[in-house]
Amino acid sequence: MTSLPADPALAEISVDRLHSTVDTLACDAFTGRRVGTPGGRAARDWLAGQLREIGAAVTTDEFTVHGVRELYETPEFAWTDGSTTQRLVHRRDFVEHLTSTDQSLALDGALALDGANHEPGRWILANAVESNAMTRAVRGGAAGLLVPRGTDDAGWMPKMIAGPPAGELPVIALRTDLHRQLTGAAETGAARVTASMPLRSITVTGSNVHGVFREPATAGISVLLTAHYDGVGDDPVQRLPAAADNASGVAAILEAARILATDLPDVGLAVTFLDAEEAGARGSAHHAPEVAPGTYVINLDGAAQLDGFAAVQAGGPAEDLLAALDHAGRDTGVPLRAGAMPSDNRRYAAAGLPAVGIGMGMPGYQTPAETPDRVNTETLIAATCLVVATVRCLCLLGNHR
Repeated sequence: MTSLPADPALAEISVDRLHSTVDTLACDAFTGRRVGTPGGRAARDWLAGQLREIGAAVTTDEFTVHGVRELYETPEFAWTDGSTTQRLVHRRDFVEHLTSTDQSLALDGALALDGANHEPGRWILANAVESNAMTRAVRGGAAGLLVPRGTDDAGWMPKMIAGPPAGELPVIALRTDLHRQLTGAAETGAARVTASMPLRSITVTGSNVHGVFREPATAGISVLLTAHYDGVGDDPVQRLPAAADNASGVAAILEAARILATDLPDVGLAVTFLDAEEAGARGSAHHAPEVAPGTYVINLDGAAQLDGFAAVQAGGPAEDLLAALDHAGRDTGVPLRAGAMPSDNRRYAAAGLPAVGIGMGMPGYQTPAETPDRVNTETLIAATCLVVATVRCLCLLGNHR
């Protein structure tokens, strides 16, 4: 395969556009972009307009998403050892557990240890949410379960909105050191907890945004560039801007599409901005069966902080795509390494398409600290160059077969 010049897209990239896309998607008006919210729909409409501006024929495609976990009020948690009372801070000290039932009113009860004989109405400290612990708590008439959970390096507990079905009791995850502290307090017999967990499971409508720039020439290749635009959504009184995950990936894909829109006329080119990745990659599950067989799919999830290398996961009949990506990585100077990319790329690969997922870092992942100022300019540029170079390499590879 003929070598490409180093950083073939670099001169065509606008840093201002890249950061403007991140800033816009992370702004207050889009409220964290959770699937099924006004903010998510506003982000969809804005992205559709961006694709139209660069020449794409744009459509949107709605689908139903079940089981989205919605925190509709800020939960409370206070505990006392009998002499002093401490009020804990949501997402710093405690957080919702996805198996929790909805409990909007605060329940007061004494603390007890899992497995010990206890009176009804107590909050039970367990090491994990497993069926035996839940069964014992339900049979004993417990108020709820308290389980340990770690934090990220900055002391945040990241937010999630999809997981196992809700159980029969409220379940609250406590910071690991606090869980140990409460375990010690429970042994005295004087400790009590007052807590709520207003968390419900809802059904919402998601919407993918499709932009088609051109169909392939006869016997030409087709490329689909994808990135999810949804986030986990703001908390009731706290912003989660979702700048890294995945406004950064959307920005790089949009910039790459802008460059490729007037390039490689024989190559079919389309972009899909996917909804509901945070709810179980439902947008790509809906879309993947509709994609023409043989289409090469390049999915970017996170382009905010390249830490040594870009993680790459390929699936489906992706030998040519991997060869092109490897060549592009060498041309652009972006180090690549095989690594798990549990994102929308897996849905396309499962549908039999040659697909690759690329990840280049998400500082502040799914916390209030995931802000636009933490999205690294050099990483945005590197991601854009890598995507553009991969498509150009695919074209050259196809011409040599």
